[in-house]
Amino acid sequence: MRILIVSDTHRREENYFTAVKKTQPLDMVIHCGDVEGSEDWIEAAADCPVIMVAGNNDFFSTLPREKEIMIGPYRAWVTHGHQYCVSVGSEIIKEEALARGVDIVIYGHTHKPLIDIEDKLTVLNPGSMTYPRQDGRRPSYILMEIDKDHQAHYHLNYL
Repeated sequence: MRILIVSDTHRREENYFTAVKKTQPLDMVIHCGDVEGSEDWIEAAADCPVIMVAGNNDFFSTLPREKEIMIGPYRAWVTHGHQYCVSVGSEIIKEEALARGVDIVIYGHTHKPLIDIEDKLTVLNPGSMTYPRQDGRRPSYILMEIDKDHQAHYHLNYL
């Protein structure tokens, strides 16, 4: 199973389209918010199921603010993260994820990629496809792959 995880495209989909082409075939796309009205473009390019949540810039969106889903055998919680103070650290979102009993929390908002694998929780932030803020400022995404033994592998990629 191959899952493309992106965030913060901010109505500029060019890098998203490139990531989709590079990673196809895909079984799922997860977008962590700040699509700013580009939901139809995001879905059309994917050619697979797409999970999207609203970010702090999705003012008039009907997208859910967060969503809990199954990714293979893993229970995942997808949120933009701004409501959990992720700009100052991941402690609050980790506490909430553990309280919810999820295996993986996936969020955006910071525009900085993160893969943090702990004993009881995996924390993923794909960074931003449009306005990256980490050193080097390269657009980033995560490719999650679940192998035949149902083990998850995470690959941080840059454009």
